[in-house]
Amino acid sequence: MEISRWVLLLSFFLCLFASGSFCIENFHQAFPIVEPDPGHTKLRLSREGLEAIERITTPIAAVAVIGPYRSGKSFLLNQLLSLSCFEGFGVGHMRDTKTKGIWVWGTPIELDIDGVSTSVLYLDTEGFESVGKSNVYDDRIFALANVMSSVLIYNLPETIREADISRLSFAVELAEEFYGRVKGQDVAFEPAKLLWLIQRDFLQGKSVQEMVDEALRRVPNNDGNKNIDMVNQIRDSLAIMGDNSTAFSLPQILEALNKGEIPSTGSLVEVFNKGILDRCLKLYSENMEKLGLPLSEKALQDAHERSRVDAMQVFDQQHFGRHHAKKSVMQLNEEIEKVYKNVILANEYQSSKLCEALYTGCEDKMDQLQVLRLPSMAKFNAGFLQCNRSFEFECVGPSKANYERRMKKMLGKSRSLFIKEYNHRLFNWLVAFSLVMVVVGRFIIKFILIEIGAWILFIFLETYTRMFWSAESLYYNPAWHFIVATWETLVYSPILDLDRWALPMGFMLAIAIVYWRCYGGRKHGTRWLLPLYNNHKSGPNRPRSD
Repeated sequence: MEISRWVLLLSFFLCLFASGSFCIENFHQAFPIVEPDPGHTKLRLSREGLEAIERITTPIAAVAVIGPYRSGKSFLLNQLLSLSCFEGFGVGHMRDTKTKGIWVWGTPIELDIDGVSTSVLYLDTEGFESVGKSNVYDDRIFALANVMSSVLIYNLPETIREADISRLSFAVELAEEFYGRVKGQDVAFEPAKLLWLIQRDFLQGKSVQEMVDEALRRVPNNDGNKNIDMVNQIRDSLAIMGDNSTAFSLPQILEALNKGEIPSTGSLVEVFNKGILDRCLKLYSENMEKLGLPLSEKALQDAHERSRVDAMQVFDQQHFGRHHAKKSVMQLNEEIEKVYKNVILANEYQSSKLCEALYTGCEDKMDQLQVLRLPSMAKFNAGFLQCNRSFEFECVGPSKANYERRMKKMLGKSRSLFIKEYNHRLFNWLVAFSLVMVVVGRFIIKFILIEIGAWILFIFLETYTRMFWSAESLYYNPAWHFIVATWETLVYSPILDLDRWALPMGFMLAIAIVYWRCYGGRKHGTRWLLPLYNNHKSGPNRPRSD
């Protein structure tokens, strides 16, 4: 029920009290709101119940139970509140009615309804049709409960009688009239959500909802019978209820009770709790969907625990009852575990997908380093460390351990293969380099020292090593280590990667040499164009012989 109705009623009630106040210390008990006068014909307000309501600052929704006396209304409310009959609403064991007027439980249940914190109050009403009361008194109790409640539980024993429908119709009309007088005739009355709770030992093969619908259906009156017209008018007056009603049954058969085939008060609580359970499960699922998978197993477990605690806290704050809600808690835990198992599978898949991509990338990188144009141990080590670090940092989740073993094995194999081929490839490169420098020093630059140094390197590699060492023993010689260190310095550094720039730099160097040989030599005559030998016998000063 919207808050404006409760504000209106509370303001109306409090205006009737100009003085007098109680000092209530324990609100964990029932308080009367409305009590009968000594003649049991009229109603009067009780300050205790109003003070219990007045202290509430959040919007209020009330659940009221109405029905015949001695039909178990107080017992039903105690079950909804998970209270015993000794600590909850008073339950009598005699034939006369126990509850007088309308009582409220002083401690509301706090719920989050559509994002608004709401206080739910339970109202117990005096049963009608008891001895020593007038029908007018019962109608007033009925109408007032209808105006005050958000959910109105109509508790009926065995079946629906015509008198029950008539009483409900009159109470709705009376409540509508009372609401119009206080609020204004131009404001439409919104009746409470009606829940038919029927205690029966027979149903004649029909569901409870079907029985309620049939009881409220118009009776055919082809003959124009006045009595039937009156019956239909009563049903027409209930049209304001529309589809805003639900029916439940509470069979009284012992065998059905033992078999658990009928809804108990605990199952009614579970019906109320089901919507809360679904919202809590949705909250957990939304929190888990926000995670950026993959995650490590510990991080995922921590996120699961945080989300589960959040969902359980919401359920604890909003559920009905304490003891009967245990089954709903177990069900919520089971549903959360099902969702968590799916998240674990998704995390494993994402982890495997990520680690496989990183592993493949490193494998391709190692293959590229194996075929460098200019072999460089420093460049291989740099690529090796980069792959290892990126994999260690980026690969997360349950698949990391498996891919770490595969990665370690692959990197070790690639390193051993590179080292094995490195010395042989470097040896062949140096032999080819020495021959190239012989040609350059002899015919292009004509610098004797370059030619001599190239011949020394070639002779050392091809002749000296074959005379004194095997090819493998050369790799452990200090002279070879010096050559390797010099080569590594020239080929690769963090600033210059000669393997990448060798071809462009070689091409530019060749153009520079050709330019220098073709155009730079003109300053010294054309004798620099070709490497000619000096021949004095054929010079220009040779005497002629006639």
